[in-house]
Amino acid sequence: MYSAAAFFDMTLSKKIQTLYTKGDAIVSIRYYGYKVNLYLLGDFFVEVFYNHKQDRVEKIIPFSFKNKRVKFYTDQIKLPVL
Repeated sequence: MYSAAAFFDMTLSKKIQTLYTKGDAIVSIRYYGYKVNLYLLGDFFVEVFYNHKQDRVEKIIPFSFKNKRVKFYTDQIKLPVL
């Protein structure tokens, strides 16, 4: 099991590897030129911002239910209430 603190201390390449091997892909959205993938890793969600023009992951951040992007996700899936 991964803690959020331990995960976010990892390098970007280690985060990517961990998400793709241990995380669950939940849903993807398009957001300002990015494909944003929502993952569940253990008991926390993360967002992966993929720049398709540059063919690379630019950032991985903790998911916040207070973020405006929540609407894009909830249009497609039902997220748990925390």
